[in-house]
Amino acid sequence: MALSKKCIGTNTSFSIIFFKTNNHGEQDERGINHVIIFNPKSEALDFKVNVGLSHKLYIKDNRGKFRQEYVPKQFHELIADENAKLNGQPPLAAINADYIDTDNKPQGLNISRGVEYSGAFKNKRSSFGISGGEPKGRKASLNVGKRNDAILNYNLVGGNGRFFRDGKFKDICQDLGELACKQATNRSMVAITEKGYVILLVNDAKANSNIEVSQLNQELLPDMFDDVLTGIARNNCLGKIKEGMLFDGGMSPGLYYNNKIYVENLGPIGSVFLIYNKKNPS
Repeated sequence: MALSKKCIGTNTSFSIIFFKTNNHGEQDERGINHVIIFNPKSEALDFKVNVGLSHKLYIKDNRGKFRQEYVPKQFHELIADENAKLNGQPPLAAINADYIDTDNKPQGLNISRGVEYSGAFKNKRSSFGISGGEPKGRKASLNVGKRNDAILNYNLVGGNGRFFRDGKFKDICQDLGELACKQATNRSMVAITEKGYVILLVNDAKANSNIEVSQLNQELLPDMFDDVLTGIARNNCLGKIKEGMLFDGGMSPGLYYNNKIYVENLGPIGSVFLIYNKKNPS
């Protein structure tokens, strides 16, 4: 999609858009931040979560319990297998989400269309999600564990490393540790603005060695998350950043939009968050 010069946060019919930015959040086709912005309330969109299973989602065993037989799958598999479809349609957009454990099970809180596929850290780590219900009432949330309002627990994906909480930014380098802070720097993240818009961002500096590295176009360290997301929100009239969290980074980040994988690394992942187009995207 061509770069948009519109202030999309003031467009009441806005649904979803993809573009690239530099580290100040300015649109730049040479930028290494791959960005999707969407409006959860858009009637043009729907949502789903996929995890690595050896069977169909939502299938029950003979005892009436949902089957959870996990297998390792990479990003391109989780956005293209049969479980990635919604009402027979493939996704318009996707981002990698949760971490995966040694048994190929998601580590955090993952719920797909109301059915839970979670791991050992589901009550300890933050998760991102879009509520169920009618589009005009849908809400994005970012919190630890299940939400008190049941309708918010409809589509959730696990993550870890919360750097915006109630509008306040925190440099989480020390929390992440040396490896995740300064070495495994391929980033995948989500942010929610005060107007309710969602920003998905994958920074893929290491895979773009052919691009000239500069202060505005390099790997994102945790003290820079504020700059790029605040810039994106400001430049697109989305309101201030309210919540922000990392998804699995390092070998896991993946981002897909409109039939093209823009970023994919080699590791298996715990879950993907999927977006579907019910109408033509704006």
